[in-house]
Amino acid sequence: MMNRINWMIGTAAAVLLLGATFSFAQDSQDRPTLNKDKQPQQQNSGTTLTLDSTNPGAAPVASEEDTALKAVTSMQEGSPAAFQAKLTAAEDFLKKYPGSRYRAIVYPFLTIGYVQVGQSEKALAFGDKELELNPNDVATMAIMSQTMSRVYNAGAPDAAKRLEKAEALGKHAVEVIPTIAKPEGVTDEAFANSKNQTLAMAHSGIGLVDWRRGKFADAIPELEQSIKLDPVTDPVNWFILGIVNQNVSHFDDAANAFTKCSMIPGQLADTCKGRAEAAKKLAATKLSTPK
Repeated sequence: MMNRINWMIGTAAAVLLLGATFSFAQDSQDRPTLNKDKQPQQQNSGTTLTLDSTNPGAAPVASEEDTALKAVTSMQEGSPAAFQAKLTAAEDFLKKYPGSRYRAIVYPFLTIGYVQVGQSEKALAFGDKELELNPNDVATMAIMSQTMSRVYNAGAPDAAKRLEKAEALGKHAVEVIPTIAKPEGVTDEAFANSKNQTLAMAHSGIGLVDWRRGKFADAIPELEQSIKLDPVTDPVNWFILGIVNQNVSHFDDAANAFTKCSMIPGQLADTCKGRAEAAKKLAATKLSTPK
């Protein structure tokens, strides 16, 4: 999975966001990586392969800083403990070199890495830093939109503002992605796939915001579009699609979504299996609302 969008978010740091499921993979192949040997698209010229409408040139950098980054990138990632140690080392690098030109590499790695290990607040904080540095990084926008809407806490004092931000980031990503030109050296297929996967995350974030607000009918097309754009199975999207369909009395569609969710191994499988059976019973005994 790592190579699906690894050129999208930055240079050698490029990361995959889990297809943004709620379960955080323990397989090292599914983690964001700073290992240069896992970044075949990385160029020596300093060019950034990113879904971004701006691409500033790289400034000269001290050899000490290069050496420090190399020490981080060479760290192993094969276990949860090793991966956590690498996240800590990447943070320490930024503390030592707060103005580093490699921030565009390290910020996305930390954003996705902390999403993956379940530390969403740290992930969102680094995502904010990345967007301050690179306001056109639509992959980070999509990641943050989806993450914020999934870890939303209705009891938080800033709950409403968080939903507003998640919605705004998702919608902005959806608006900007179609305008981005394909970078040199990237195949049409890879570019199209990366755009679709980023759009899928953004639509998921928007749909989840609608669900959180009780706008169930509005959530349905957003979640359906997310699933259509990215074929990688994401049980969360199927689960919420089942919920919103059931809430608008589309019982057959709810049963289908829950069934899809139940077929994906993970924490939601049993829950979705039970909900699929319940939705089938509703479809057999209640009148569904016309679409």
